[in-house]
Amino acid sequence: MQKKTVTPTEQANADQLLRHIEQSDIIVVREMPRFFGTNEDFVYPHIILTLILSGTARAMYDMRVITHQKNDLSIILPGHIMHPMDCSDDFSYALLFISPKMLDDLRFSTFSHDIDKFHSSPVCRLTDEQAQHLLAIVDQLNIIARYTKEEMPHRYQTLLAQLAVGYEFLNLYRRDQDRQWTEKRCVDTFNRFCDLVVEHYRESREIKYYADLLNLTPKHLSKVVRTATNGITPVKWIEQYVTAQAKRLIETGATSTIQETAYMLGFSESSSFYRYFKRTTGMTAKEYRDKHPIQKL
Repeated sequence: MQKKTVTPTEQANADQLLRHIEQSDIIVVREMPRFFGTNEDFVYPHIILTLILSGTARAMYDMRVITHQKNDLSIILPGHIMHPMDCSDDFSYALLFISPKMLDDLRFSTFSHDIDKFHSSPVCRLTDEQAQHLLAIVDQLNIIARYTKEEMPHRYQTLLAQLAVGYEFLNLYRRDQDRQWTEKRCVDTFNRFCDLVVEHYRESREIKYYADLLNLTPKHLSKVVRTATNGITPVKWIEQYVTAQAKRLIETGATSTIQETAYMLGFSESSSFYRYFKRTTGMTAKEYRDKHPIQKL
């Protein structure tokens, strides 16, 4: 697979796109020609949905390598790590960003109470017909999203209803896959570990802490994580997650100083965060901030 590169201009446009999500309930990109941020870890508070239109690509979700092909639909849940790797020259996909508020409302809706199960395996393999059905729903979302709240007073409720319809179809299409996943106890344990890190990474970065929460020994948890990720240790997984969160805080300007970033990540001392970031990235947090200036809209 030939690897595509992302130009600085394309990366800036992608950064702007992500920040626009804070100003809108949902953002639809009908056709994205390539990955943005190749070989970078991304952790966002939004739900991200992709539908592959053409070509192939590889990406990691929570450190697990996944190969994407035409008609694959993926859901990346908030707080989990997405890491684009490479893609073919003819690769393109439809892209959906959904705000945390809309995701919460979708979780509480009648139809979509179990959306969290999608991190068990974020990819659903669709047939041509199934992909076209879901793409039609994405197109409808795109039409609704273009209206302002003044133009369409019930815009939010209409978007939410359309998302619920799409989720019900997706639930139907992946039913057989769900049966296979429930039989894999190791996968379930790994997913619970990922969720616990997302919830508690500010409190602890020690493997024993998470092993205790799972009622496992650190040795057994290490075996589970290594198996699910093809060799990545729990400590390395946690390090990459915390580092990805740190990069997001720095890049988006969510914190004004490195000291504030350290505090937001749960480090009791700034010096500990400085050493941690340098060890995991090879550069200081200040060097990283200077290299990634905040893009203004």
